[in-house]
Amino acid sequence: MAKDLTAANMERVREVLARLVTFDTQNPPGNELEAARFVTAELADMGCRADLVEYAPGRANAIGVFENGPGPVFAFNTHYDVVPVGDGWTTDPLTLTRRGDRLYGRGACDAKGSMAAMLEAMRMLIADRAGWSGTLIGAFVADEEIGSDGARHFAASGQHIDFCVIGEPTECTTYIAHKGSIRPVVRVGGVSAHSGMPDLGVNAITRSVPLLAAVVDMHEQVRQIQHPLVGCAALSVVHASGGKAFNVVPDRFDLVLDRRMVPGEQENAVLEDLHAMVANAARAAGTEMAIVDLKPTTGGPSETPANHPIVIAAQAACLRHNGRPTPLGGFQGGCDLVHLSRMGASGVVLGPGSLDLAHKPNEYVPVEDLTRACSIYRDIAIAMLSPNN
Repeated sequence: MAKDLTAANMERVREVLARLVTFDTQNPPGNELEAARFVTAELADMGCRADLVEYAPGRANAIGVFENGPGPVFAFNTHYDVVPVGDGWTTDPLTLTRRGDRLYGRGACDAKGSMAAMLEAMRMLIADRAGWSGTLIGAFVADEEIGSDGARHFAASGQHIDFCVIGEPTECTTYIAHKGSIRPVVRVGGVSAHSGMPDLGVNAITRSVPLLAAVVDMHEQVRQIQHPLVGCAALSVVHASGGKAFNVVPDRFDLVLDRRMVPGEQENAVLEDLHAMVANAARAAGTEMAIVDLKPTTGGPSETPANHPIVIAAQAACLRHNGRPTPLGGFQGGCDLVHLSRMGASGVVLGPGSLDLAHKPNEYVPVEDLTRACSIYRDIAIAMLSPNN
């Protein structure tokens, strides 16, 4: 029987979260190295074989491995990069501040709260290792908020994983699916000319009208692609740039599109459809258009079957510690489950805090959520770390 959390456990979780929040890991630029060093030291202190993997200057993963006899390989994964702080804070965003039953700070909910709870769950599991058998991994990574380079690097390591829990804010309920995204850069061509004689040129901005109309039409088509947990697919224009000067007809216009995919959609097929859309718009506009780049994203969509053993274990742990049944959910954004699934893992997304608070000023995690997450994480690992799984 797993032991209950003590006041000392929770004080340590709060202290670890406070340290994590102090590291300025705003992404861009990221700069997660110091946070990774801290986490690597925590992993080593609890008895893991701990490796700091600096895969690019200032960008690093912290990987801890604890082998405890035969059995499956189970991984906890989350990220220590955060979105930019922004304006509107009433507390110091890089100092963990308690107000009532809430802990405020950038990353407190997305996703340093998950990381602090996962580290405590690992400590409890290692201290009470007679109750499980197998290999426990903590994979704490950089760059989830932009391109998931940290998770991609970890996935390329050759490590096999059977089961995983991805730490993201889900209010301590079980999410089994998440969206994915592709962000193509479409370049519309033109011919520059003096703006006093615009007919001597080809205005790349105005020639983009058929493309903009095509984006609207395609969004109406793809939003019919529905998923019961994450909603519909989508297509949006999210950025535009063009023009050299106010007195020159622009000879180039770049638009960044954001195509959100739901589980079941394939990235290659989606990209082919986008190429075809751009080609048709180019013919209608009578000018050159092409996808010239793909902006970094977290990756494609993913889903774990609702009847999978790790989903059943997660739901049982959530019921035990939330004190009530909780429905299965889907994550509206992207996350790193898709990358760990390429390592063989079946997993769930689960963590303290609400996604509604992520990426906003005055982000916080409820203390009660943080407490529950430690126990839920531990109990899922115990359920899965058995030679029978």
